[in-house]
Amino acid sequence: MVLVGGGTGGHIYPALAIARGVKDKVPSIAVRFIGTQQGLESKIIPQAGFPFSTIDIEGLNRSSLLKAVKSLFGVPRGFWQARSLLKEFAPDLVVGTGGYVSYPVVMAASIMGIPTIIHEQNAYPGLANRALARRVDHVLLTFEEARQFLKAARIDVTGLPVRREILEANRAEGREKLGFSEDLFTLVAFGGSRGALSINRAMLGVINRYRREKMQVLWITGESGYNDLIRELRSQSGEGRLKLKMLPYMHDIANALAAADLVVCRAGAATLSELAVLGVPAILVPYPYAAENHQEKNARALADKGAAELIIDEFLDGDVLSGKIDELRGNPAKLRDMALKIKREAKPQALEKIVEIIMGYLMSGTTPKAP
Repeated sequence: MVLVGGGTGGHIYPALAIARGVKDKVPSIAVRFIGTQQGLESKIIPQAGFPFSTIDIEGLNRSSLLKAVKSLFGVPRGFWQARSLLKEFAPDLVVGTGGYVSYPVVMAASIMGIPTIIHEQNAYPGLANRALARRVDHVLLTFEEARQFLKAARIDVTGLPVRREILEANRAEGREKLGFSEDLFTLVAFGGSRGALSINRAMLGVINRYRREKMQVLWITGESGYNDLIRELRSQSGEGRLKLKMLPYMHDIANALAAADLVVCRAGAATLSELAVLGVPAILVPYPYAAENHQEKNARALADKGAAELIIDEFLDGDVLSGKIDELRGNPAKLRDMALKIKREAKPQALEKIVEIIMGYLMSGTTPKAP
């Protein structure tokens, strides 16, 4: 079996979860990955112990027409490289989890008659998956809302594979590991491994406002701006009752999410799936430069159901964020309602469903029945 996906962790980690799920089911199945040398996958996949091969392709550069055309010229080269690798590997199945590298590999597989599956993480499908959907044997979705944008032979809503640590996390253990009290309102804010400038700037105002409040905050700033933010906080006057824990990065995000009464974060599909499994209310600030604005569409899919609150990045500042936090913190009934509604969106059995579908192709050589 060949898995392909890359560029960001949102495409790589689901692919890794699927690979491990398949190997847990049948250890003898050979699993290979295809990605790019410049993507995060070139570090993450080999470290996970899976064979990894690369093709030369880059994402569509939308900053100008000339750059977009230049990007498209690389697609045929990537296609022929993918075809060569697939002829060498002779896989029984190719599974794409998104990102620009998926397109030439899955396309080559479909033309070669190799069974193909794609998994779409977002509420609005990416360009590659929209183009591939009508060619592949099976499309798997995280959000039901994505179905309307795809024309495919078979579509199943499976959810997004969530790491085992998330499934096993709990509030009491999370707070204990953070050194937080069990009975205080707990806010967790983060913007991804590199941080989010807009969220960090807004959080400076939030911290200043809440210095005298009896609550606790975990603020994961990202590594690039951490030292500057520490200096800026120290320059603000006044001591208070607020318990603040600031980190540049946190590997054990499962405990952070489990400990939270409320989260402030971006709206990537993986993060939303983790919040849903744990039933954690969130204020979502979608990354405004995500391809085709898919993060805002993810966030709106939850906000429209009352499962999350949404603030557009352009309008985010300390006053706006503090106002939304105040509104929710002062309304425990609404927080509980949000927690229940986001929990309804959870699909903790996503990995099992995906692996079951994959095993149907690998073991029978025919299109399986939906689980």
